[in-house]
Amino acid sequence: MLKPTVGPIIGHTTTHHARIFLRGDGNTDSPLFAGIRYRRKGDTAWSRGQFIRLVSYRDLAGVIVLKGLEPDTFYEYQAGWKSTLSPAHTPETILELPLQWPKEIYQLRTPSSETDAPRSYIVGSCRYLRITAGVPATPERGDRTFAGINRIVERANPPISAVVMTGDQVYLDDLNFIAPDRNLKDMLFKYRTAFSQPHIKKLMSSVPTYMMLDDHEIKDNWPAKKNHQDETLYTNALDTYELYQASHSPAHELLDDGTLRPLTRYWYTFAHGNTGWFVTDSRTRRNLSANNRRILDEEQEHSLLTWLIDSPYRVKFVVTGVMFYPDRKFNAGDAWQAFPEQRLRLLETIRSHRIKNVIFVSGDVHGSLTSMLTHSQDPDFQIHTVVSSPFCNSRLLPYANASTFIPGKPMARAPSGEYQYELTGKVISQDNFAQLKVTAQSVQVTFHDRDGDPLEVVDIPLR
Repeated sequence: MLKPTVGPIIGHTTTHHARIFLRGDGNTDSPLFAGIRYRRKGDTAWSRGQFIRLVSYRDLAGVIVLKGLEPDTFYEYQAGWKSTLSPAHTPETILELPLQWPKEIYQLRTPSSETDAPRSYIVGSCRYLRITAGVPATPERGDRTFAGINRIVERANPPISAVVMTGDQVYLDDLNFIAPDRNLKDMLFKYRTAFSQPHIKKLMSSVPTYMMLDDHEIKDNWPAKKNHQDETLYTNALDTYELYQASHSPAHELLDDGTLRPLTRYWYTFAHGNTGWFVTDSRTRRNLSANNRRILDEEQEHSLLTWLIDSPYRVKFVVTGVMFYPDRKFNAGDAWQAFPEQRLRLLETIRSHRIKNVIFVSGDVHGSLTSMLTHSQDPDFQIHTVVSSPFCNSRLLPYANASTFIPGKPMARAPSGEYQYELTGKVISQDNFAQLKVTAQSVQVTFHDRDGDPLEVVDIPLR
C-alpha cells in the first residue's frame, strides 16, 4: 500500500466516531481502494482495516468513518491506498490480500464527554497560495503559519478540540484578472497542492478540522460579481469544495449503517459539551434582490434562530465567512453590513430572548480583532465577535487596521433602542491565527503570529 497523496484529513469527530478523508492516485483502469486501520494508543493489535473504493469522478478521494470509538481517548491510525489487478475486488475482498501498510502512524483524540470540561480551538481564515502555470509560488510562506499552529497544538492545555477554518482555504481566483481557475482540473490541482504542504498536512492529520467556504472558493465577492460566463466556474468550484472541504464535515448526516447521507446544504452544527457551533453558509444562499435581500436563506435563518433560542449550550459560536460586525468605512456590499434588515432580526431575537454568551466568529478582512456589541436601552444585552484573518496574505493585498472600521456611531437602530459596538483589543495587521480557550469563567482569545508567538490576549467573560 502507498501513502495518501492528499490527507489523511481528520474531519468531524465526536466522542464515538471520526471521519477521515484521503486520496490515492494511479491508473483508473484498475480498481483502487483506500484503507485505514486503528488502535487505542498503547495497544499492540490493529483493528481490521476499513476500505472504500476510489473513483475517478471523485478525484480518487473519499471519506472513511471510524465508529465505536471511546470518549477522551488517544488513537493511532495508519492510512494508505492500493491498486488491484482484478476488477472483481471489493472493499471487503481487499482484506484477503497480503497488505503492507505505510509505516507512518498518525494520532487522533476523541473529545471528552464531560459537559463542563474546558475546550480549546484554533480559528483562522484566508490562506493565499498562488499557482502559476502549474507551479506554486513560495508555498512555504503560507505553510509557515501552520507550523506555528502545530507548536500551539503540541503544548495546548486543554488540548485543541478542533481547527475551524472560516473561509478562503484556497484562492481559485488568485489571478482573477488574468487567468482565474474555471476548469475542474485546475481547481482540483489547487486543492491538492494547498492541502499537501507539510505543516498543514501534519495539522489536519491529527486535529479535527472544520471548514466553510467563502468567496475565493468561487470568485471574489460572489455572487455580486457573477457574470453570464460563470455557470461552469460555479459548478466546478462547488464540486471541488464538496469533495475536499464538505465531504468530512457534519453537513453529511451519519446514517445507522455507517455511511454518510448525500449533501443537501453547506451549513451545519457541531458541539463539545457546553460549547456549540453553528457554521453558516453565508455565501451560496444569498438573495440580492431589493425586496428580499438576505445573506442567509429563509431556511437557514430559521434554523439559526431556533438553534440560538433552543439549544442548551452555554457558549454559542456562530461562524460566518464575512464579518457580522464591526462595519467598515468602505462598504463593498459583501459583509453583513450590506444586509442590515436580516442582521437586525438576529440581534433583536438574541436580545428579546435574553440569550447570553453568543460570539460571532469570522475572517475575510485580512485583519484580526475582538469587539463587543451593546444596546442603549438594555444593559443585559451583550454579544461579541472574534475576527481572525489571514493565515497568509498576498503581497498584493493590504491588511485591515483600526482605521478600516467605522468608530463611534450606532451600528443599527430599532424601536427598542440603538446597537453600538466598541473594539475590545487592538487590530492585528499581519499574518496570524487565533486560539479560543473556553473555561467556566470566560472565552480567552489569543492571537498568535505565524510562528505561534502571542500578539494579543483578550478575555471575554461569560455570563
